[in-house]
Amino acid sequence: MIEKREFYIDGKWRTPAQARDHEVIDPSTEEPCAVISLGGQADVDTAVAAAKAALPSWMATPPETRIALLEKLTEIYKARSEEIAEAISLEMGAPIDMARSSQWGAGYGHLKNFIRAAKSFEFIAPLGDHAPNDRIIQEAVGVVAMITPWNWPMNQVTLKVGAAIVAGCTMILKPSEESPLSAVLFAEMMDKAGFPPGVFNLVNGDGQGVGSALTGHPDVDMVSFTGSSRAGIAISKNAADTLKKVHLELGGKGANLIFADADDKAIKRGVLSLMLNSGQSCNAPSRMMIEAPAYEAGVKQAADIAAGVQVGPASAEGRHIGPVVNPAQWGKIQDLIQKGIDEGARLVAGGTGRPEGTNRGFFVRPTVFADVTPDMTIAREEIFGPVLSIMKFDTEDQAVAIANDTEYGLTNYVQTQDGARRNRLARVLRSGMVEMNGQPRGAGSPFGGMKRSGNGREGGAWGIADFCEVKAVSGWATD
Repeated sequence: MIEKREFYIDGKWRTPAQARDHEVIDPSTEEPCAVISLGGQADVDTAVAAAKAALPSWMATPPETRIALLEKLTEIYKARSEEIAEAISLEMGAPIDMARSSQWGAGYGHLKNFIRAAKSFEFIAPLGDHAPNDRIIQEAVGVVAMITPWNWPMNQVTLKVGAAIVAGCTMILKPSEESPLSAVLFAEMMDKAGFPPGVFNLVNGDGQGVGSALTGHPDVDMVSFTGSSRAGIAISKNAADTLKKVHLELGGKGANLIFADADDKAIKRGVLSLMLNSGQSCNAPSRMMIEAPAYEAGVKQAADIAAGVQVGPASAEGRHIGPVVNPAQWGKIQDLIQKGIDEGARLVAGGTGRPEGTNRGFFVRPTVFADVTPDMTIAREEIFGPVLSIMKFDTEDQAVAIANDTEYGLTNYVQTQDGARRNRLARVLRSGMVEMNGQPRGAGSPFGGMKRSGNGREGGAWGIADFCEVKAVSGWATD
């Protein structure tokens, strides 16, 4: 049993003010694999005080020095890749090969992208030729509370911490209590890299305890949260009394528009992208929309591909999907699959219950529904599991209307060989990101959404800017 009860505060590992043990469950076995402590108000107060005390000197540290420390952190992160992958696989169920590549790799990529963006980021820039003595200063927003989810642990931690380091913010990280082990390793790396005491602090806890204490704390200047839309609303309300900046990366219900002229791999790409990480991705293409002439063939292909997706324990090597994170998530997915059946969607792959050969672990059958209509629950709610809803459309305008008929607006997808159509759709789809023909967004591209998918952007120069305040200065001396 792994024991990680201490918090990292002010450059030291500290015992919680009050002992509150919490077992971390291996979702592949349903057995406890680690014990952490859940913090409380006293721990939050200590961490926030440390971050507040460290802020003036850290803000005054030259950007070049902050970047050099980030480079050191990135080297350490790379050197400890296997430990991080094993921790993520154990705590939230990512298959070990996927944890080594995508889960660990996402964090490494973000850190490198922040280093690249930081070296050209203009902390002081002229307003324009018309105002030669005006300057626009980007300076740290201040003390930041970071609350990260369990589904992509290092992806989200690095997106927040990397940007905050460059911007000159000090920070308190509260990782999900479902996936705290990788965050503890990350705190060890921050310590080894040599960041000044108080710049980075880690307090484990749950949302009602540490989360609420952080988001309402009067000495916290900004909250950066990734998680559910429901939690994002609660955080916004709790933060409102102190008028702090709130950055939210929330849920999604991505539409994947597949036209009849799409390439031969479009259906397969869409199914496997949805199944990645057992469907536990906010930007998953969970609504597959197929143009009428290609619909029935597309449904059959999607069903066949899903039927071939293997499910297995996270510790096993190979290309399979693992369990979902906990019993609550498993139960929610089962209820939504049953809801799809009850509301008349055509089940063409998977269904309720565990996959054959499994009687323990939070495993879900890779599931595909066809003939889904926009009013069905599975077409509207974020399932966050390996469940695909397929819908049919007749015209481009109808496809856009259905795609935009959602409270979410994170990522939409387009598959067509018609370049003019792709460009039209990219402009009218209401989402923060649009990915077309399987081409991923470039390194440092901003990640974020519209509507109930949140506000703000993470990654690259946009991510750094989100941790800054803009200060307008006149009368700047130029000689």
